[in-house]
Amino acid sequence: MNLIIDIGNTVAKIAAFDGKTLVEVLYDSNCTLEHLSSFCERYSFEKAIVATVIDVDRQVHECLDKLSFPVLWLDEKTLLPVENLYDTPHTLGYDRIAAVVGANEQYPGRDILVVDAGTCITYEFIDAAARYHGGNISPGMQMRFKALHQFTARLPLVSAEGALLPMGKDTDTAIRAGVLRGIEYEIAGYIKAMKYKYPELLVFLTGGDDFSFDTNLKNIIFADRFLVLKGLNRILNYNNGKL
Repeated sequence: MNLIIDIGNTVAKIAAFDGKTLVEVLYDSNCTLEHLSSFCERYSFEKAIVATVIDVDRQVHECLDKLSFPVLWLDEKTLLPVENLYDTPHTLGYDRIAAVVGANEQYPGRDILVVDAGTCITYEFIDAAARYHGGNISPGMQMRFKALHQFTARLPLVSAEGALLPMGKDTDTAIRAGVLRGIEYEIAGYIKAMKYKYPELLVFLTGGDDFSFDTNLKNIIFADRFLVLKGLNRILNYNNGKL
């Protein structure tokens, strides 16, 4: 079995895979991995992969050093089952490349746009020949709400929960509609532009934030909250000779 450790900006995800099958996902502190040892006691892990977008604390390193099986740390030198055309692979967030690897594994031979809506919203493109061309990064939902509050004198910090109108009728609904509709139109715009260039394009939506789409493109959108974990599992298997 494989142990997958995905350390993000706000939380760590710890997952167990049996081959390609996701068995369990545990959300843990990205500063301590305090539940890692108890999680490992429930499974017979043979190998692990660790990917992080933050500088991890000493406590995390100590937890990982106690593991009794090989641990692969994902970096720019790690072998990938796709071709990486990014100009600066050492600056490429592991979650970005893992997401396209996960999508490519599920639909090989297809042009795919991956939209990851988390702390940031990222747009990644991998073509039918399994070549990752790169992507774009924009502010995530919470970042947008906080920026409107922090960089102005009077705008309040608004929650995503509440009335969502086509056009706001007060400050709260104006901000909520501006952020959420703005994200929706942004994502729909990327899909439309990419679909024009790649008519058979598939779209994967992943990440911690959910959005509704009132478009005619729903039939090509696949929602997969654990796409990054699946991509990390694929990379681990690839590095262990399981093509």
